[in-house]
Parts: sequence; structure tokens; C-alpha cells
Amino acid sequence: MALIGLISDVHATPEPVAEALSIFAEAGVTQILCAGDIAGYMEQLDATIQLLIGSHCQSVTGNHDRSYIDHAGAVPETDALRFLKQLPRSYETIIEGKKLFMVHAQPPDGYHGGIKLLDKQGIVQPANLALWRQKLQPFDYDVLVVGHTHQVFAEHIGDSFVINPGSSVFNHSCAILSLPEMTVRFFPLSGKTIEKTWNWGEHMIYRNNSADR
Repeated sequence: MALIGLISDVHATPEPVAEALSIFAEAGVTQILCAGDIAGYMEQLDATIQLLIGSHCQSVTGNHDRSYIDHAGAVPETDALRFLKQLPRSYETIIEGKKLFMVHAQPPDGYHGGIKLLDKQGIVQPANLALWRQKLQPFDYDVLVVGHTHQVFAEHIGDSFVINPGSSVFNHSCAILSLPEMTVRFFPLSGKTIEKTWNWGEHMIYRNNSADR
């Protein structure tokens, strides 16, 4: 049996990453995967990257990582920039006989769009499930790990087990995948309950409305 730690959309916030790594260590995970968006929103990118490097985490590039690289311009190359530049757009491996594929938003190598299954209450929408069952029909992997949408789910879609561990900072979540059993456990972070669906635009509207009161 192999236990795989899953995180995503860590957005330059090291504290929940460190907590997730402690959970993984206690559980005895054999590998850690991050589905991208290491950069973005927050300001502690170097510390976040050092945690990922120290845990030998395998990551892929997210849209915020790509934006960080593109906007670096001609400035001197930093350790953070070098780390993000060497990340692949997708990652695949075989663990306990199961073929696993990881990408930030959607296969084969999408940064944008993403697999959205849940409504605002975190309930799986049958129409969305049917849409992605059709889109993933040619996809020949047992496990698909994604991020990007800030939704937390683990659903069998066609022949694939599709998992989004959610954002460690915004959904307050991480996950452990067990192979070959194909089961997932989600863990809350930062002393908060897991928010199955989290949207930056709606968060900003709420924050601005609260500030006006």
C-alpha cells in the first residue's frame, strides 16, 4: 500500500503547507504531490517553496506560477524563479499498479478552465459530472489529480478517480490518497473546517461589503 499526500493552490502561504506536511509525516505518506499555484495572492513565496523542496514534493506549474515567471522580466533570477521555471506542466507516474496523472487545471496540460463539479454549497452537480464524464472519456489514467478551481472533491468520473485536494490556504484542506485501494481522506487545516467551494471574487465582494459596515 502507498499513501500519497496531496496539496494544491498553496499561494505563497507556508503555514498551512507546514501543517499538511506534518499530517503527511504522521500518516507515513510515501510521496507528496502539489497540483500547482505555488505563487499568487500572498507574499511568502520563498518560505513556501523551501517547504516543498524540503519535503521532496513533486509539483506542476499553475497559472499563477506561469504569471510569476512571465512578469519576472529581466530582473535577476531568484531561487524562487528558478524553482518555478523547472516545474513541468503535467506529471505522470505509476504507483502500486495505478496510473496517476497530475495537472493544474485540466488534462492534458491546462492552466485555466478546470474541473468544476460543485455548486456554492459544495454539492456535486449531476450536469457538471456528466459533462466531465464525456470530456474525460479518452483519458486513460486511473487517477487524475487537479487543482485550480478551489473545489474539494474526489469523484469517480468514467474510468478515472478525479481528486482535487482544494487550496491549502483558502479551502483549508489537504488530502491523502491510498493506492491501490483508491480511497481518499481529506484533512482540515489552520483550525478551520474545510470549505468545499471557495471563490476569490466572492471573497473580495464579501470583504469589501464588511469593510463598509
